Amino acid sequence: MTSDNALLRTKIEAVHRQLLEAYGEPRWRNPLPPLDELVSTILSQNTNDANRDRAFERLRDRLPTWEQVRDAPTQDVIEAVRTAGLANQKGPRIQKALRRITAERGVLELDFLADLPLEQARAWLLSLQGVGPKTAAIVLLFSLGRPAFPVDTHVHRISRRLGLIGERVSAAQAHPLLEALAPPEWYYALHLNVIRHGRQICRARKPRCEMCVLSDLCDFYSQEFGA
Repeated sequence: MTSDNALLRTKIEAVHRQLLEAYGEPRWRNPLPPLDELVSTILSQNTNDANRDRAFERLRDRLPTWEQVRDAPTQDVIEAVRTAGLANQKGPRIQKALRRITAERGVLELDFLADLPLEQARAWLLSLQGVGPKTAAIVLLFSLGRPAFPVDTHVHRISRRLGLIGERVSAAQAHPLLEALAPPEWYYALHLNVIRHGRQICRARKPRCEMCVLSDLCDFYSQEFGA
């Protein structure tokens, strides 16, 4: 391990510890089956949790089985998920994923991913059109309990501000970098607590640095306030 990596691992350990002290051990909703989580996460792209959940519930109300969603007229699916935004993209994307799963597996389920080597399972998810590293990691971590660390907009922003990743590192590029810095048993709590911190304190605009429990670890704070 290089000295730089050792310093970053020490920093992310401090971040994890201080966020746990501030917010406690987080718990998300009850785990969804992996196929449900895949569809929910596709709906979550470029929208908020409330709109995602409304679209997901409306889709299941109108088309109660995934076979019905797969086989429905595309416009029906688009209308069902319209509250999630970008429905003209998300509706066809969901149907294509369901058809691909059916063609390859013969049934509409993703439980088989639990038995594949991690990187093979990740690669299979990434091969679906419209599924990027974040969506794949969410399905792996939250539905299947696999060691993957999702990087959403909050995690990406805060990781850059803290100096855990470089300024030019994209969210997609950040996944393996952050996974290498933290042990897998931290992924769940760290991901959720960083998101909470991003929503409440380290906001994209006007971050509340004066209230931040991570200011002593933050490159952005040091640069802005000369700490």
